[in-house]
Amino acid sequence: MDFESILATSEVRTHPVIKFDSYLSLDLSKDNEALKQIDLNSEWDFGAFIFGQIKQSQKTVGIGGYGEERSLYSRSDLFEGEEPRTIHLGVDIWCDAGTTVYCPMEGVVHSFANPNVHGDYGPVIILKHQIGLFSFHALYGHLAVSSLEGLVVGKQFQVGDKLASVGRYEENFHWPPHLHFQTMISMQGHIGDYPGVCKASEQDDFLANCPNPSRFIC
Repeated sequence: MDFESILATSEVRTHPVIKFDSYLSLDLSKDNEALKQIDLNSEWDFGAFIFGQIKQSQKTVGIGGYGEERSLYSRSDLFEGEEPRTIHLGVDIWCDAGTTVYCPMEGVVHSFANPNVHGDYGPVIILKHQIGLFSFHALYGHLAVSSLEGLVVGKQFQVGDKLASVGRYEENFHWPPHLHFQTMISMQGHIGDYPGVCKASEQDDFLANCPNPSRFIC
């Protein structure tokens, strides 16, 4: 039974990772011509592009990105290489800094970190969740530094508990405020980290291990 089927047939109570009244589906793909007209290295330009669309649509937040091929990662050396990483493995929820992030279902802290690398997650928390004999992990990236205070591996969270807050631009290593939310069947040996973007040549394997987490968003 696959991830979606297990979630659909289980009786586990869930809670949205972020509360919102309405949302705009945001397109940050390489095919979006409007993105080519802005300076992605500018906090003001990139943020104004995203939040300007949300405001214009009269929605609360912007959501999108799962499996999306993006060219915007050229703003950071973190994603470069002979074959750059371009495929987004999670879902982004673009919202105000300080927005509360909730635990979507009962879980324990697997690991956490605050990588000091431009373009990375900034403060990140990874939880382990269990449904019967099936377990998976969820990554919450671009958080406020305060979200890591008092956190320890093994700490338990109940469904609907406040887990964290969305970080400011300066805290989440130069991204406009948003939550990067991603699920992983296996951590594949990673501690306090898991790739949020992969190479196009590796997307089949990565997307199989990182199923669409939208079940916990809307």
